[in-house]
Amino acid sequence: MRDDPQAKYKDEAAERAVAMVQSHSVVGLGTGSTAWFAIHRLAGRLREGSLTDITGVPTSNAVRELANRLHIPLEPDDIPRPIDITIDGADEVAPGRLLIKGGGGALLREKIVAQASRRVVIIVDEAKLSPRLGMKCPLPVEVLPFGWRSQIGFLEALGAAVTLRTVAGKPFTTDSGNIILDCNFGEIADPHKLGAQLGARGGVAGHGLFLGLATDIVIAGPGGVRQE
Repeated sequence: MRDDPQAKYKDEAAERAVAMVQSHSVVGLGTGSTAWFAIHRLAGRLREGSLTDITGVPTSNAVRELANRLHIPLEPDDIPRPIDITIDGADEVAPGRLLIKGGGGALLREKIVAQASRRVVIIVDEAKLSPRLGMKCPLPVEVLPFGWRSQIGFLEALGAAVTLRTVAGKPFTTDSGNIILDCNFGEIADPHKLGAQLGARGGVAGHGLFLGLATDIVIAGPGGVRQE
């Protein structure tokens, strides 16, 4: 990490976030490169015994596999208990703890876990900060395969330039079997209005606007780590 400042910042933010976890907790495990650092930090504290009786809730199949390799006990998929704290990353963070997530393709499960959590800690490096959402990254919209092409006109009517997310020339498929349309809206003037429009559309399984969910933002950069 010495040769990768961004990785160093992510790990520093992860260390601060994992310090908020208490023993006997259910912990939401986010998906993505930043959350990866937090999962490793959490596993380290379990191995050394500074945390005990922790169970995790993975937000993707990839995170489930990682947690199993690191011997982090996991909750059932139906999430029978409230989640005490979730640690996750974000693709973009604007003032007011407004987020765009979903670059890793796990936005639907990440939102389910976040909404079931008492505390949602978002860890980012300073490069993810933005004056307004939409300035740094497109907004992922997860849609059902049935009728997915019909969603493109709807999204374009809202002002988006729409791109089907692909892997090796084929549509990317989420763990829930859905498709992601990456929507470039430019600066999003009213995220809450847009979120409501997307949420009301049949066939839209989820979207990457995370509004009113984050309780803490941990930001790392050249000047150190701060919490908002």
